[in-house]
Amino acid sequence: MSLPASSVSRRRPKARRRRVEPIYYLFLLPSLTLFTLAITVPGVIGILFSFTDSIGLGDWSFTGLTNYIALFSDPAILQSYLFTFGFALATVVVVNVVAFGLALGLTSRIRLRTPLRAVFVIPMVVSGIIIAYVFNFLFSNSVPAAGQALGIPWLETSLLANADLAWVAIVIVTAWQAIPGTMLIYIAGLTSVPGDVYEAADLDGASKRAQLLRITVPLVSGYVVINVILSFKGFLNAYDIIVGLTNGGPGTATRSIAMTIIAGFNGGDYAYQMANATIFFIVAVVISILQLRLTRGRSSL
Repeated sequence: MSLPASSVSRRRPKARRRRVEPIYYLFLLPSLTLFTLAITVPGVIGILFSFTDSIGLGDWSFTGLTNYIALFSDPAILQSYLFTFGFALATVVVVNVVAFGLALGLTSRIRLRTPLRAVFVIPMVVSGIIIAYVFNFLFSNSVPAAGQALGIPWLETSLLANADLAWVAIVIVTAWQAIPGTMLIYIAGLTSVPGDVYEAADLDGASKRAQLLRITVPLVSGYVVINVILSFKGFLNAYDIIVGLTNGGPGTATRSIAMTIIAGFNGGDYAYQMANATIFFIVAVVISILQLRLTRGRSSL
């Protein structure tokens, strides 16, 4: 006589959680200790000092939310946020469009695909400050000379000295360095698409444009989301390339949030810029949560 299914399920032993060996926690301890001492503790201390009038040394006293209230009425702070977010959005678009186009070309049936991939990856391994100094020379000397030779008035002077166009030069240089990493992710996504899908589309008479828009883009949409979010988060921290190109100028036209914070630290404005850094940290956390939500369920990519 067979037992009812309910009684069988009751008698079925529960799956026990796998026991973690204590030695694993021992191996984790050095990294956890370093992370706590080098990042967590200084971060908490910095947040506490954001509620003071400290200049980084000497006596200080608590001032409550004074620094935070002043931030939202400071035109220099607002300008740095506007520039940073605008620069990040523009660079994300340029990087992802160019990287996706290059990935399409480097996954197609062309000769020398592997050597070309190696060539396009070179900017990724060069220091950002070195790239910035090289392009600084080009924008200050070579590009104006070419503009004079071609008779293009707006190119006859350095873009870096133009408050309205300096951001364009920063976008170009930042994109030049960031495109290879984004391209590699797109190549991984494109090579994961089954070839049978394209063969079926060819049999149905679909054009290459239709295959791109209706097959390729939807199937690699997860990679697009990941690239866009990771790129945006990275560009919000822009610092070295901007320092090497314009140092935040002309004036403060291209001063990023990171530059504003560091300049305040060096200028004795410690507590005020710690409040700025805390706000920036909250923004980064919100973007990270957004990233986790958008990429949830895409762990198989």
